[in-house]
Amino acid sequence: MSEWVRRWQRGWRECRGWAEPVEARGVLDFLLGQPNRHRELIALDVDAAPGSVRPLADEVAAQAKPTLLTVPTHRPDEVQQVLRAAGLTLRAYREWIMTRELGTHPRPPAAAPYTCATTVTGRVLRAEVRDQTGALAASGLAAVIGTDAIPDKIETDSAHRRRGLGSVVMGALMAEAVVMGATTGILFASSDGERLYTRLGWTTWATVVMASSPRRAA
Repeated sequence: MSEWVRRWQRGWRECRGWAEPVEARGVLDFLLGQPNRHRELIALDVDAAPGSVRPLADEVAAQAKPTLLTVPTHRPDEVQQVLRAAGLTLRAYREWIMTRELGTHPRPPAAAPYTCATTVTGRVLRAEVRDQTGALAASGLAAVIGTDAIPDKIETDSAHRRRGLGSVVMGALMAEAVVMGATTGILFASSDGERLYTRLGWTTWATVVMASSPRRAA
């Protein structure tokens, strides 16, 4: 089922404007060049035995520049043990790969005093929710790649949380994605996002464990 990960990353990098990764050794290798994220390796074989991740973990541990290893898996506890044993620094949180058919995706309207608008740039959608002053209250992106819609950066300003605005953004994005031909949604969800997406009918497919290379003295 590594194809789910491949399909997700196509939309993810489209939203972020990143170059196509190199696929080799069972991983997608992104060269990002960011100060705190020089490279990211994303493992593809979700059902692999946890021990098979050890060579990747050793590779990441040897990197001189900040490198992230992302492992979608159905056995997260065991994978974390392997990454920890290799000397990597585990992220304090996990994420989840979630999917949904989009034909019946909820689309709650923006209640007063909020309004929601969606724009399209190439294959990337952007939804923005603004309050009565015009201030941005919530926003999000989604890339439409073939029949897949991949949401990214669904965010609500702290002053406007707990008002259902994340659902408004997601509904607007997925409705527009359907118009563009999308039938399936794929996303990586944080803990907060997972609760939101579950309420919207998304289903968890795998857990995502992340760890980074050890910090090295300059």
